[in-house]
Amino acid sequence: MEEIELYLDDAKDTMDGAIKHLLIELGKIRAGKASPQMLEGLQIDYYGSMTPIQNVATINTPDARTLAIKPFEKKIINDIEKAIRNSNLGFSPSNDGELIRISVPPLNEERRRELVKRAKNEIETAKINVRNIRQDANNSLRKLTKEGVSEDLIKSSEERVQKLTDSFVAKIEQIFSVKEKEIMEV
Repeated sequence: MEEIELYLDDAKDTMDGAIKHLLIELGKIRAGKASPQMLEGLQIDYYGSMTPIQNVATINTPDARTLAIKPFEKKIINDIEKAIRNSNLGFSPSNDGELIRISVPPLNEERRRELVKRAKNEIETAKINVRNIRQDANNSLRKLTKEGVSEDLIKSSEERVQKLTDSFVAKIEQIFSVKEKEIMEV
C-alpha cells in the first residue's frame, strides 16, 4: 500500500536526520586533533545579526594541532577572537591582526574519559530519537486500521519499522565505537 510506504520512507528519512545530527554533535567533541567542526555553533554579531563563524571566515587546519581562522573582513577579527574566548571550548586564540591561530592542546587521560562520557550521552540521545521515530511511525500505521487496512499488513509494516530501527541503532553503536577509539587514541 502506497500510504504505508510513505510512512516507512518518512521514518527512514527522519532516522537519517537523527544520524546527521549525531555526527554534527560528535564533531564538536574534540579528539585531540584540530578540526574546523570544533567551532561549529559559535556565532558572532555581524552587522546586527548572529552569524556562524564559518560564514564570515575560512577555517583551516595547517597541522594536526592548529586551527587557523582568516576572517573575510579584518575588522571582525576581534569579534571572532572574543567569541572563541567566551565559548566553553577551552581554547586560547592568538590574533596577529590578519589570522587567528588556536593551538589545540593534547588531551590528558581524565579529559579523554570526560569526552567519551559526553559522546555516550550524544549516542543515547540519538538512540532515543530513533526509538521515538519508530513509535511515531507505528502509531501512524495503527491509525490506518481505522481506514480499512488489514491488521496483517500493519503488523508486517511494524516489523519493517523495527528492522529499520535496529539497523539505525547498530549504525549509531558503530559511530560511537569509532569516536571512542578516536578520543582515546594518544
